Amino acid sequence: MREMKSPPSSSPSSLLRKSRLSPFLFTLLAFIIFVVIIYSEVFSFTFSQRHPKLSGSNYNSISRIKKKEKLPFAIEERGEGCDVLSGKWVWDKSGALYEEFECPYIQPQLTCQQHGRPDKDYLHWRWQPHSCSLPSFNATSMLENLRGKRMLFVGDSLNRGQFVSMVCLLHRLIPENAKSMETFGSLTVFTAKDYNATIEYYWAPFLLESNADDAVIHRITDRIVRKGSINKHGKFWKGADIIVFNTYLWWMTGMPFKILQKGSFKDEVKDIVEVSTEDAYRMTMKSMLRWVKKNMDPKKTRIFFTGMSPSHSKSIDWGGEADGNCYNETMMIEDPSYWGSDSSKSVMQVIGEVFSKSEASVTFLNITQLSSYRKDAHTSIYKKQWNPLTAKQLANPVSYADCTHWCLPGLQDTWNELLFAKLFYP
Repeated sequence: MREMKSPPSSSPSSLLRKSRLSPFLFTLLAFIIFVVIIYSEVFSFTFSQRHPKLSGSNYNSISRIKKKEKLPFAIEERGEGCDVLSGKWVWDKSGALYEEFECPYIQPQLTCQQHGRPDKDYLHWRWQPHSCSLPSFNATSMLENLRGKRMLFVGDSLNRGQFVSMVCLLHRLIPENAKSMETFGSLTVFTAKDYNATIEYYWAPFLLESNADDAVIHRITDRIVRKGSINKHGKFWKGADIIVFNTYLWWMTGMPFKILQKGSFKDEVKDIVEVSTEDAYRMTMKSMLRWVKKNMDPKKTRIFFTGMSPSHSKSIDWGGEADGNCYNETMMIEDPSYWGSDSSKSVMQVIGEVFSKSEASVTFLNITQLSSYRKDAHTSIYKKQWNPLTAKQLANPVSYADCTHWCLPGLQDTWNELLFAKLFYP
C-alpha cells in the first residue's frame, strides 16, 4: 500500500496535532478496508451458492466430488453429522408406531399383549439422540424408495424380528389385495405388488453353512459351521438392493466352536477343528465382508450389519436378585454405562477390528448399548411356547422366561427407525 502524506502545515503546533491523530486515522482506514474485503467475500460466496453455474471451476469440481460420495438412497447429508446411536430413552405418551392387533404378520412368539402381558409402559419409550433429533420414520417415503427394489434381512431369529417389524411399519399403506407374505424354505418374502417391491428374510444364523440351517428344525446343541461356505447362502442374496445382516446369538455356546475345515456335512469322516468363539466369529465376519466387496455394487446398494442384540438373563447384572432375569421387569436400566454379562465385549472387539480393516462398504448399526437398557422389552413369558410347560416351570415363571427376543411392537421398531435414519440421512 502506498504511504499517504499529509498536506504541509504552517505551524509546529498544527504538525504536532496531526502527528498525534495519524495512528488513529491509519487504524480506522485499515478497519474500513478489512470490512469491505470481508463483505465482498461473503457476497461472492452467497452468490456462488445461489448461482453455481456462474461461480467458477472450483465450485463445480467440489460439487462433482460430493455427488460421487453420496450414498445410494441418501436423501440428504446431515452436515456435521450426528451420532444417532448415542442418546437416551425418553417417555412418549403417544406410544408405539402401530398396534399389535393391526399387524397380522407378527409371529405368536412375539405377540406379548395377545399372550397376557398386563403392562404397556414398554411401548411408550422413544430413543432420543443427545445432539440431534432422530428423523421420523416415514412409511410412505420408505415404500416409494423401495419401488422396484428388493430389501433383504439375513441372519437369525432376532433379524427375523427386525424384518417383521419393518413389514408391520409399512403394510398399512398397502391394500389387502396388493400384498402377500410367502415362505420358501429359508426365504420369507413380503411383496408390495403396486410398488413392485419385496421385503425379505433369509434364515442363516451363522451366515456360513451350518448344521442349523433348516429354517424349522434347527434346535441343535452341537453346532458346526463350514469354513469358506458363504456362497451356499450368498447365491440367494445376490440382486438385493438393501441387505441387513446379523449374527451373534448362535455363536454364544460358552464352549470352543466347531469348524468343518474341508468337505461337506455329508462326508462320513469330517475334518473338524475346535477354535475360540472369537476366532470362529472373526472368520465369518471376514467371509461376509469379502462377499459384499465381490458381489455388491456400492454405487447402487446399501449393506448394513446389526450388532449384538443383548439378553437380560441375569438380573444380578443390574443389581437384582441372584436367581432372577427379565421376568416381571417393567422398568428400564437407567445407568448409562450399563453393559450386561450377556453382551460379549470380546466379540464386539472382533467386529471393530475386522470392519476397520475392510474396504467393503458396510454400515454398522450398533444397537447393543441402547438395547442393553431395555430389560423391560423382552417377551419374557408372554409368548407362544415351543413345548407345553411342565408343572415345575409353571410354578416358577423365571425358569421359562425368554430374555432374548423382543415384544412387537417394541424395541425392534426403534432399530428400524435407526436403519431408516442411516439409510436416508447417513
